Amino acid sequence: MAFYYNEPSRTFSEYLLIPGYTSPECIPANVSLKTPLVKFKRGEESAISLNIPMVSAIMQSVSNDTLAVALAKEGGVSFIYGSQSIEDEAAMVARAKAYKAGFVTSDSNLTPESTLADVLALVEEKHHNTIAITDDGTGNGKLLGIVTGRDYRVSRMGTDTKVKEFMTPLEKLITAPASTTLKEANDIIWEHKLNSLPLIDENGKLVHLVFRKDYSQHKENPQELLDSKKRYIIGAGINTLDYEQRVPALVEAGADVLCIDSSDGYSCWQKKTIDYIREKYGDTVKVGAGNVVDRDGFNFLADAGADFIKVGVGGGSICITREQKGIGRGQATALIEVAAARDEYFEKTGVYIPICSDGGIVHDYHMTLALAMGADFLMLGRYFARFDESPTNKLFINGTYVKEYWGEGSNRARNWQRYDLGGKKNGLAFEEGVDSYVVYAGPLHDNVAKSLHKVKSTMCNCGVTNIPDLQKNAKMTVVSATSIVEGGAHDVMLKNTMSSSR
Repeated sequence: MAFYYNEPSRTFSEYLLIPGYTSPECIPANVSLKTPLVKFKRGEESAISLNIPMVSAIMQSVSNDTLAVALAKEGGVSFIYGSQSIEDEAAMVARAKAYKAGFVTSDSNLTPESTLADVLALVEEKHHNTIAITDDGTGNGKLLGIVTGRDYRVSRMGTDTKVKEFMTPLEKLITAPASTTLKEANDIIWEHKLNSLPLIDENGKLVHLVFRKDYSQHKENPQELLDSKKRYIIGAGINTLDYEQRVPALVEAGADVLCIDSSDGYSCWQKKTIDYIREKYGDTVKVGAGNVVDRDGFNFLADAGADFIKVGVGGGSICITREQKGIGRGQATALIEVAAARDEYFEKTGVYIPICSDGGIVHDYHMTLALAMGADFLMLGRYFARFDESPTNKLFINGTYVKEYWGEGSNRARNWQRYDLGGKKNGLAFEEGVDSYVVYAGPLHDNVAKSLHKVKSTMCNCGVTNIPDLQKNAKMTVVSATSIVEGGAHDVMLKNTMSSSR
């Protein structure tokens, strides 16, 4: 006869936090969201700590090098997706690590033989107007000119007009050597009233662009997460099949932390992967593992040597593992049990292994609940897929701007390595994810700031100003179905609903 749990499997929406005493010091400006990313011993500090408790999911539709840089600017870490070739993933990691705050590698490039139609298409795709014109149409080709919105007028020019006819040519541009420092570049920009300054090497090839707008943006990112060389901290996903080839390539590319991407972490395959990393690199390469939903799963991965452990099976918005296979657990229940196991392990061994809540976040307040339940940080997919910086297409469907979002277990992703159980079939027998859209939400910076202000405000309501105190002092209550209804707007006619129905 199977073992039965006495308590039901619960989700975040079934809980509320009880307010605590709010002292004069409990204001959002005083709240620290710093949290450990990888394990550490009692009395020591984590080798890598996050400035915000957010990491992005290891998904094709979420985490590429663009989002990795954007999230690192805010103080979090992106795990670049591993369901691509080893060479392509390593290249993404290398690009993100090579990115310097203020020094931009041009991602909008054309040749002089391109047309105005190509310009307009690129502006629509990239959402900015500065296009480098190079001999080979790449971001590091020989610079021949620049096109901005001031160089053309759609109403007066045919879309077949060649770029060479309206670009600002190199001889009319102010440029600087590739060795120019950020301060020197900004001085040139201000002196000559430029919007951008191309930096070129001794062969005339474009190396970077420095933008006027980035000067203030750099000053506005005091939380940015940097390594000892002032580069952004970048994560990368791996699987349990080609790790002997993928891990060295990602380490060589500069990845700061790895994470095994799997729907079920309680397996011999994850232990084999961690064993390989420990034998080859010792503790110098940090690797997270998962996913698990109970104490046994946590203890298995902790003993295997994981640097952090992900919690959650089947709770993602695009995940249908529970529907297809009947396995999983409500995210809140899973997190509460694994957090207790984490604390027991710490008491027994003196080693603190951070846990990551992966899935089940529907509303911003769920983030605070997850942290209060014991999560050290959160892995988010749908949340980040909505932003400008995610790698998917922005579309206009039924009067609404959306972005594409698909699961790694969908036929579109074909990430069979994530779900393989050692058979090495090189294919998905059935889907465990869906292909969908999410409503477009704009830039990552603005949305993350708003969400985390809610988290900080709620923490102040609970009388705490840091995550460890929230985990220690929070009081929670299970809510009934009736009180869930009571918690939203009810028994009124909303003005925006009435006006939209006319």
